[in-house]
Amino acid sequence: MNTTEQIHQEDLERLKSLRYMDDDFMTVCLADNFEGVELILQIILGKSNIKIKSVRTQEPLKNLQGRSATLDVHAVDSDNKEFDVEIQRKDAGAGAKRARHNSSLLDAHILKAGDDTEDIPDSYVIFITENDVMKGNQPIYPVERYVTIGENKVLFGDGSHILYVNGKYRGNDEVGKLMHDFSCTNPDDMNYEALAKKARYFKQDEKGVATMCKMLEDMRNEAAQEAEQKANKKTAAHLIKLGKMTLEEIAEATELSLDVVKELENQSMQLA
Repeated sequence: MNTTEQIHQEDLERLKSLRYMDDDFMTVCLADNFEGVELILQIILGKSNIKIKSVRTQEPLKNLQGRSATLDVHAVDSDNKEFDVEIQRKDAGAGAKRARHNSSLLDAHILKAGDDTEDIPDSYVIFITENDVMKGNQPIYPVERYVTIGENKVLFGDGSHILYVNGKYRGNDEVGKLMHDFSCTNPDDMNYEALAKKARYFKQDEKGVATMCKMLEDMRNEAAQEAEQKANKKTAAHLIKLGKMTLEEIAEATELSLDVVKELENQSMQLA
């Protein structure tokens, strides 16, 4: 077996082990899967008649092994009340300050120039974490703002909501079944067909498998390019420090653009 064939076999084995809980695999499976996204929101938000109007991937699908996968969702409930949702899948970066930051960004994205702030739709930032980051053994942790009036606390009601979903939860309810599916590698063992059919396509269908293998190949190539770029910058920074070559010569030797080399020189001067 040559190297190319060996890498392809490794990709096929890796593909078998991927789950919805594996960052961008969730994004791949949900990017155009309105039925699946509706199911997830209906269960997590406890609203049975949610309809999805649009799903947008916030970042290009680049990395199945580290970056946080994010979906922006515009939806409407049974009362025709529109709202926006950000679904993020990652433990790291699911802290309180990150939640606040993401919520503010989502609001800024929703509100257009000239819009009345009173008309801004509700927003939900949902973190689906593989571990119980809140450590309370609960399936879902809603985060809301409250007004303290004497000894009483009253819901502020600004329409901004943050929820943490405990991926470790396995109760015999809809959330437990959903989190089982998020950690399941075999689509045939999933509870919800709306999720299973997309996972099955990318794991078992010839075209879906080819798409995933191409993505894995692209990610490997990108990682190699990034590593080479990092090494070249390190070499350029060293040559700048030695001061024996012009910036143009350094750019040619390291195959970096002259602008990048100039920026490295500026950084070197600031550190001096």
